[in-house]
Amino acid sequence: MHATLPTPVLSVAPVTLPAPGRAVDLQVRVSAPVTGGELPIVLLSHGQGRSNHLSSLDGYAPLAHYWAAHGFVVIQPTHLSSRSLGLDPGTPGAPLFWRSRAEDMTHILDRLDILEEAVPQLSGRLDRDRVAVAGHSMGGHTPSLLLGARLTDPDDGREVDLTEPRIKAGVLLAAPGRGGDALSGWAAANLPFLLATDFSTMTAPALVVAGDKDDSPHLTVGGPEWHADPYTLAPGPRSLLTLFDAEHGLGGIAGYDVAETTDENPGRVAAVQRLTWAYLRGALYAGDTAWRAAGEELTAGPNPSARLESK
Repeated sequence: MHATLPTPVLSVAPVTLPAPGRAVDLQVRVSAPVTGGELPIVLLSHGQGRSNHLSSLDGYAPLAHYWAAHGFVVIQPTHLSSRSLGLDPGTPGAPLFWRSRAEDMTHILDRLDILEEAVPQLSGRLDRDRVAVAGHSMGGHTPSLLLGARLTDPDDGREVDLTEPRIKAGVLLAAPGRGGDALSGWAAANLPFLLATDFSTMTAPALVVAGDKDDSPHLTVGGPEWHADPYTLAPGPRSLLTLFDAEHGLGGIAGYDVAETTDENPGRVAAVQRLTWAYLRGALYAGDTAWRAAGEELTAGPNPSARLESK
């Protein structure tokens, strides 16, 4: 499966969106092909990690640039959890700001007019009816909520529903799985919002990407299969891409040549780029054949690097 030929990319950052009531205004990076109209939108949620700036609008260039070079407008917020902001650890919602992360995406969709004014090269070029969301690691938790997953707020015991109907599909990359006895003791004590995640309500289409060597013992006792829970425990339509020998970095999608990637593999990154692009095309455009072709190519060789299943 081959994507369309890449085009030059325009990338503008930071674009500041006013956000009354938020600890700081919301800053985003916008990446888009320099030509073309009616461009679909992907909201990309960063993970955490040990670095200061991969967890911000400056991370995930391998994905953002590829998607933009092949016809998407990619919008990357700096969530309040980013180390680059240096917020006081006593800030409400700290340290991971799980609710604010999802609200950031709704905030962006509410302010696309402001975004177009700030980046005049985008004026009139957005297809606001074709919106997807993607995220890696903790960033994968964000699309799960926007696509319909529920959780119990540990502060007040109420069920939280942050579903965003304007988002039509998503890609969850090495995302958190179920709570309960699947969590490590540390995660249960320090990340209680993960305790009661309910994927049964996540009905919007999604591609779940997981590495079969992504053990994540600080978060789960469930092993690598834990990251497949958003596929296993959610209804269809859904697909699961399991990358062989991949760890949490999925080959290095968070940035080019970053030290915290434990399984650096440019070929694996290229596969994630192509397959996620193809899925987004298929999910947003009825009749598009890119996703079917991607699946056929993945299984055609004698030594596949991944397994794809759908329901």
